[in-house]
This record gives sequence, structure tokens and C-alpha cells, in this order.
Amino acid sequence: MAILEAVAPTDTHSLEQEHETLVAGCGLFDRSERGKLALSGAGAVEFLNGQVTNELATLALGDGCYAAFLTHKGKMLGDLRILAVGEQGDEQLPELLLDTERSSLQALFDMIRRFKVGYEVELHKRTLECGLLSLIGPEAATIALGDGAEKLGIQEHAHKEIEIGSIRARAVRTNLGIDLLCATADTEELATALRSRGAVDIGEEAAECLRIEQGRPRYGIDLDDSVIPQEAGLNERAVSFTKGCYVGQETVARLFYKGKPNRHLRGLRLSERVEPGTEIKLGERSVGHISSSAVSPSLGPIALALVRREAEPGSVVSVGDGGVSAEVLELPFPPA
Repeated sequence: MAILEAVAPTDTHSLEQEHETLVAGCGLFDRSERGKLALSGAGAVEFLNGQVTNELATLALGDGCYAAFLTHKGKMLGDLRILAVGEQGDEQLPELLLDTERSSLQALFDMIRRFKVGYEVELHKRTLECGLLSLIGPEAATIALGDGAEKLGIQEHAHKEIEIGSIRARAVRTNLGIDLLCATADTEELATALRSRGAVDIGEEAAECLRIEQGRPRYGIDLDDSVIPQEAGLNERAVSFTKGCYVGQETVARLFYKGKPNRHLRGLRLSERVEPGTEIKLGERSVGHISSSAVSPSLGPIALALVRREAEPGSVVSVGDGGVSAEVLELPFPPA
């Protein structure tokens, strides 16, 4: 499992200010390092639909979805956002824009290259060509879209092309705001325009804190190739149980209809902050390890972890060797 280096704590007052911006205003965070690919051609949708967990056959232009791609045993190789891009009324088939964690980009690339043989599909690299700015907070849509915010709709992953000043960008609805995809060369100019509309730069620690509060796991941090989507609570967001066959479907379906996951992604409310990788025990038994942790200005020390099912919500567990205790909670974290 690839673990990112822990983000060094910032000044507490600064973190509190940034957190307040995210929950009451609009924060601006550059995520251009994320991996980006595109698929084009008459067989693009059919091909990718047989590789990922969610339904793509019904995607129209302007639609998108979240999905995972798996091993034949149903274990996650990565997750991704899939956008059907193109102009409405265009007779050409849509291009599929794929956005994934940088840690899973190579696995996604290799999967496509290996299995697209026999399909009319072209693969395009977009990571270096495309910037990605996240607007996070209740004012995000107004800052990005102005009076046209309603035209995007409220469905997560809905998207449309827009212009901000002279810059063309693709606005994508997220669970916490708006993502903007643009040409790499336009990224800083776009960021400047967004700041002039009221967006405030925030750091990675504040963005990660809000992600943890929302209970959204990240591949490469909270998830790896030992995880089945249901263990991570991803079935509702990422898995279709009515589509045709895809790689790993048998395991995912069998667990959903007949089994019980041995582990669940849970939130932990801690007595003090601990580092990722710290062991969690219920009594004398090891039940998991911390994957993400933060000190939330509103909730205090919190963390995400895949824990064994006997550590049910409401359980009190011990964390590490320093006398730290934690309550196990359902996700997302309840408000303070």
C-alpha cells in the first residue's frame, strides 16, 4: 500500500481559518497532479464498461460517474471519475475523460493498454496537458459559474464547458463544490481569476481534514489492492448490480448478495492525534491500522481506518502504545 508522507501540521489559527473558508465560503486547491487519460473511438464505452464497476452505457454527454477497476478476484486496483465529454448535438461519439489518483494512474494505463485489443479505442495521455483546480465550499458554484450555476445541475459528476474571462474550462460538480479542468498553460491565470471572484487559497492539510470528516477514502492512502469496494463503503457510489459483466464482478456480487465483509471503513474519534499506520486494538486483538488522520477544528482528532467488523460503531478501541483511545463511528462523521 502506497502511503503518502504525512502533511506537516500548519499553524492552528491558519488551519482554523482555512477550515472555516471550506465550510462557509470557497477554498481553492490545485489538484493538477492527479492522473488523467482519455478514451475515444466507437468502442470506448463498450470496452471500459467491461472493465469498471459502474454503468457507462447510459451515460449521456455532460454525465459522469465514479467507479473502481478491479482484479479478477474483486480487489481494487484503483478508482476513477469518468466524464462523457463532447458538444450537445455533436454526431461524433463522446470521448471518455478519466481522472484518477496519481498512485493508480499506471495501473489504469496498463489495464487499458492490455485489454483494449480488438476494440475500436484510442488511448490519450492527458496528465501533463490538463490542469485541475478544486473549488471547495458552499460558494464554489457561484464563484465558478455565476448566474449560470443552475444550468450545471446538482448531480455529482455533472459537467459542462464554461468560460471564465478568456479561459475555457470544464466545470465538474463534486460532493463539496466544483472542479475545473483546463489547459495546463491556463491553470495559473484561471486561479488568479477565481481569486478575484472570492476564492481563497487553502492548503492540503485543510482539504484533507474536510475529506476525512466527509468519510471519503483515497486510493493509495485509505485503500489498496487488498480492498473490495464493499469493505470501503463504495457500493452505492461506485458499483452497479444491474449492468453486464465486468472484471471482478463475481466476487463483488457474491459478497453483496450472500456475504458479510470482514472489514469496514470507519471513522475514529480519537483522544489525541496519531500517525497513519498506527495499530488499532479491540481488547487484545488487532483490528486494523489508521490510514488517514487529522485534527479537525470542529471535531478534534479524527481518523479513517479499515477495521474488522467486530469493532462495531460505538466500540471503544485503543490506538498505538501510548494510551490513546478512540470511538468507532459510522461515516461520514456526525457534525459537532
